[in-house]
Amino acid sequence: MEHLDLSYNAFSGPIPDSLPNLRVLELSNNGFHGTIPHSLSRLQKLQDLYLYRNNLTGGIPEELGNLTNIEALYLSRNRLVGSLPPSFARMQQLSFFAIDSNYINGSIPLEIFSNCTWLNWFDVSNNMLTGSIPPLISNWTNLHYLALFNNTFTGAIPWEIGNLAQVYLEVDMSQNLFTGKIPLNICNATLEYLAISDNHLEGELPGCLWGLKGLVYMDLSRNTFSGKIAPSDTPNNDSDLLALDLSNNNFSGYFPVVLRNLSRLEFLNLGYNRISGEIPSWIGESFSHLMILQLRSNMFHGSIPWQLSQLPKLQLLDLAENNFTGSIPDSRHYIDIDWKGREHPFKDISLLATGIDLSNNSLSGEIPSELTNLRGIQSLNISRNFLQGNIPNGIGNLTHLESLDLSWNKLSGHIPHSISNLMSLEWLNLSNNLLSGEIPTGNQLRTLDDPSIYANNLGLCGFPLKISCSNHSSSTTTLEGAKEHHQELETLWLYCSVTAGAVFGVWLWFGALFFCNAWRLAFFCRIDAMQQKLM
Repeated sequence: MEHLDLSYNAFSGPIPDSLPNLRVLELSNNGFHGTIPHSLSRLQKLQDLYLYRNNLTGGIPEELGNLTNIEALYLSRNRLVGSLPPSFARMQQLSFFAIDSNYINGSIPLEIFSNCTWLNWFDVSNNMLTGSIPPLISNWTNLHYLALFNNTFTGAIPWEIGNLAQVYLEVDMSQNLFTGKIPLNICNATLEYLAISDNHLEGELPGCLWGLKGLVYMDLSRNTFSGKIAPSDTPNNDSDLLALDLSNNNFSGYFPVVLRNLSRLEFLNLGYNRISGEIPSWIGESFSHLMILQLRSNMFHGSIPWQLSQLPKLQLLDLAENNFTGSIPDSRHYIDIDWKGREHPFKDISLLATGIDLSNNSLSGEIPSELTNLRGIQSLNISRNFLQGNIPNGIGNLTHLESLDLSWNKLSGHIPHSISNLMSLEWLNLSNNLLSGEIPTGNQLRTLDDPSIYANNLGLCGFPLKISCSNHSSSTTTLEGAKEHHQELETLWLYCSVTAGAVFGVWLWFGALFFCNAWRLAFFCRIDAMQQKLM
């Protein structure tokens, strides 16, 4: 027997090791436990060993290094501990190596970088590995996939990483302790996937990143990069990028013009930086494939451009925590988008399919009624603005809505009864407004029994508040009377202030003449001169 495949069963117990002619042993996705038997090293003809997704414990036997013919070794998703044996460097035919999702510690032996030159796939992610990545990584010229994420690697990203691969390369070094800058030489690699998020990298981004052909995914978020995202002299080359995440850094400047060439972009996150200025009008014509746009927590200002309506595939818009002013864009153009397999005509902002967050800005005006046409939206947050007017009566049309936050505005009038049609609603906040009348009940609203949902709306009554609506008319009359009385007091204070100012000014003038002899003499001389001139 040369090939034994017992994967995807429920076998348990120790691993069998008495088949000396095996070339392929597949025992993955079972319940094997205990340690990896040292006797596996006697299977000298073994080329592929698959032990991933079991309950194996203990360390990796040093003797496995004797499997000099092995080409694929998968030990992922077990509970292995200890360090990588230096003897693995004898596996000079090794092409696929995966030991991710274990508890392996220590550093990667230098001998592996020196001798395992045929490596195509190297995955040690989700472990506890330490140390730096040496320049010897340049020996892995056949590498297509490098996964080092979620460890505690330190030091700088080696310059030699730019020498890897003559074909498309995927690199994920996220969630480590790498420091320094991104080496310019990285642009020499034919990158397809680059993720270096959650590290301590700094400085400006190499301008060459924007001209890499074949790069479809780049995640540099949660570092300390600074400066402009792209200098003004960055070449405006077409890009293949589909996803770009630069969030949680210290980038400044304006919305980068270089992004205008990312015509295939589907995901863009520039949140939590210090980018200022306005959202450019060309965003509508340039990002026709964009589905997610996140600009949260920056210093953008001006109005929200209506050109966002030209993004026919946009599903999530997050512009929260900026300085946007003006009103939420109303309808200007009809655009047909495909939602759940059917065509729907939507207008402007209402075409945004699953989520809108415009909270913590300075938006004013009324809530556009077009928002209620967005039948697929799941989350709507426009809290902490200066919005006025009524809640649209068609709010109940948003039957897939799970979260609605309209708090901290100046909304007035009654809460529409149609809000009880929101059968999927799990989160609601209408507090700190000027709403009045009886709170609608029924359906999902009965489960939202926290009074703070409606707090600081002096005109509301009914469940879950402790204000009975039987006294609502008298309460409303009292409230209106209080408002009129408040206005009368304001008028009275205005008159008193004007009168007091006039009296004070007169006495101040005549008091000065009375007590100051020189002023009084000059005043009367001026009067005499005017009298002589009139005569």
